[in-house]
Amino acid sequence: MSVAEASLQASRRDETGKGVARRLRRAGRIPAVVYGKDMEPIPLSLDEQETVLLFESIPVANTVLQLDIGGGETLRTLVREIQTHPFRPDVLHVDFMRLRRGIAVELSVPISLSGTPAGTRAGGRLDIALHETHVRCTPARIPELIEADISELGIGESLRLGDIPLPEDVELVSGPDTLVCHIATAWAPDEEEEALEAGEVEEAGGDVGEY
Repeated sequence: MSVAEASLQASRRDETGKGVARRLRRAGRIPAVVYGKDMEPIPLSLDEQETVLLFESIPVANTVLQLDIGGGETLRTLVREIQTHPFRPDVLHVDFMRLRRGIAVELSVPISLSGTPAGTRAGGRLDIALHETHVRCTPARIPELIEADISELGIGESLRLGDIPLPEDVELVSGPDTLVCHIATAWAPDEEEEALEAGEVEEAGGDVGEY
């Protein structure tokens, strides 16, 4: 599976600080920084509209961004943090991490479940507990998603992270016993009502016995 990539224009900035950041935001730009091993952090600014539109169209956590920082220099990066306004959807700041060829990184990757479980065909209910997982791999091996076929899961059976085959050279960081999904017994509405009523009767009986 190929690595998901996108590109984004950025401009270097010489000034830093809260005052500078406020001026940038008023001008429709987002302050940002790219950092990495054996390099000084590079302060940048991004066009707000272009950045927001891009982030809405890609899986941000595991898309490699070709960051054009001007002067003919392009850096391969991952988004490490997006700071947003507490009351509005405004993006306030973005942190990028520079990727190095052959150097492993940790990141979140979506989990994609495929197939209709045997348990749901038999009347069970699919409960999904996890939508993404943390993995470690080199930039060239970053998967767009982790796929799992759940068509054989029966009622009462579960899928855990350790059960999912990983792409080549991709290592699981999250615990292998972490629950991904479970096929539960689907209770009919009248069964739920009967169970609730039975519980109420038992509770009432217990209260009477205390006098």
